[in-house]
Amino acid sequence: AGAARVSLATVSRVLNNPEKVNEETRKRVLEVIKQLGYRPNAIARGLASRKTTTVGVVVSDVTRASVSKMIGGIMDVAKQYDYSIKVFSMHDEKNVFDFTRLVVAEQVDGVIFLNDELDSKQLSTVKELLDDASIPMILSNVVSDDESIPTVNIDFESASYEITKNMISVGRKDIYLLSTVRRYSVNNLKEEGYIRAMEEVGLEPKIFRTSGDPEINSQHFREFFSQHKVDGVIAVRDSIAVSFMNNAGDAGRRIPEDILVVGFQNTKYALLSRPTLTCIDMPVYDLGAVAMRLLTKYMKEEPVEESKVVLPHTIMY
Repeated sequence: AGAARVSLATVSRVLNNPEKVNEETRKRVLEVIKQLGYRPNAIARGLASRKTTTVGVVVSDVTRASVSKMIGGIMDVAKQYDYSIKVFSMHDEKNVFDFTRLVVAEQVDGVIFLNDELDSKQLSTVKELLDDASIPMILSNVVSDDESIPTVNIDFESASYEITKNMISVGRKDIYLLSTVRRYSVNNLKEEGYIRAMEEVGLEPKIFRTSGDPEINSQHFREFFSQHKVDGVIAVRDSIAVSFMNNAGDAGRRIPEDILVVGFQNTKYALLSRPTLTCIDMPVYDLGAVAMRLLTKYMKEEPVEESKVVLPHTIMY
């Protein structure tokens, strides 16, 4: 302002509302900005406007292929709206109250939850604290029956039902669903769809719970399935499906001739596996991108037509 011989308010208008400044003054200020290498301070702007243009993304495990792909979708859309992203890890977090207060203290403008480990009571606590701070939240790849919480998902129950019916139609009868020991909101729906399809045709649902860690689930697969008949497997995660497929191959079982194996995400694991993994194609990137677009509407207090967004899925063979 001093170098350009104008007031602080004029510099602010040049940066934020240039149409309100006459051309000669605007050019002079911009030239000084260029000479001095000035960059607006986002933190200072946040203190003045109470907006930090920062979005918090809460995950349980950032190493999951699906989570990293969703974050990619969030970041690409955030760039379009000039938002920055701050990632919070909530893995095995017991005190949801304290964790959420930590997120609020970071002065984010909005929060996207990719953490599907939270139960309804924990989600209620999170929502209450964020509402008190006037911070909107979106759940992506996380389900909630609370109509006041916006979500972006696929129809997990329908997708699981559909792929199970397809496996039954090609003659598979001893079909196992490989789920996780830890209960996740989306996996519960996958289990419901599988059970419905099996029971409709009088087949016994068989859910095998294991870990997402290959070092653990490989041992489970070797010990259990060497003693049980299985001709079809649906895994709630691609990584679990590929781990099972590798162990089955080591045991001399042919894939897909002896055992038809299906994943549930179509992540890089499905593309890199040999044979290529059949799977439910979840639009993982779009789950993040659409959640970010929806959150911008809430942060800007714009009208929202649909708060419970369901994206389409397909089956990749």
